[in-house]
Amino acid sequence: MAEHRPCTARNETPLQRADRNFVELLQELRVTQTGVQILFAFLLSLAFTSRFEDLDTVQRVTYVITLLLAVLAAALFTAPAALHRSLFQQGAKPRIVQVSSRLATTGLVVLVFAFSGSVLLVVDVTTGRAGGIAASVATFLVCVGLWGLLPRLVRRAGLRDETAGTAEEPASPRSGTVRVPAQLRDTVRQPSALRGTAPRREASARRR
Repeated sequence: MAEHRPCTARNETPLQRADRNFVELLQELRVTQTGVQILFAFLLSLAFTSRFEDLDTVQRVTYVITLLLAVLAAALFTAPAALHRSLFQQGAKPRIVQVSSRLATTGLVVLVFAFSGSVLLVVDVTTGRAGGIAASVATFLVCVGLWGLLPRLVRRAGLRDETAGTAEEPASPRSGTVRVPAQLRDTVRQPSALRGTAPRREASARRR
């Protein structure tokens, strides 16, 4: 019975929450898989071009490592679907979501290095070794900043808003107002019936 009792802010049971989280995870994987597919297709076609024979040893090693990283990222991003299919209707949805989330996170880490390696290879061939290294490092920092640092900053901002909202004094039950969280005060208005309750009470008290 405990598994079917609402236990979250969305009034969901644990199974409903697991279903929603898995659907959201699959939507995220569709976005990342598109980038992996484009990168993988580019790397595969590169080996069959005429200029591939002109690559030196460093460039060939970079190509092979980047290709393997792209394959590993694709395998990590498709693993949740295979995991769900293998454990379908076995009551393991919460565990599937947990493991799939870790696989997706690992896939993003691998994808950062695959992107950096591909940029290193292309820029190295077109402009030179120094430009390739600089472009690769810049790509790595951008991915780390957007995929790793930005979520942490957003989470900290949310925690500060929640702390500021809970630190304020709650409204008195007699005031006729509804307490709204600080982050929603600009978008949520009190019902019209409640907004007029307190002024009418004050006017009635004056007449008495």
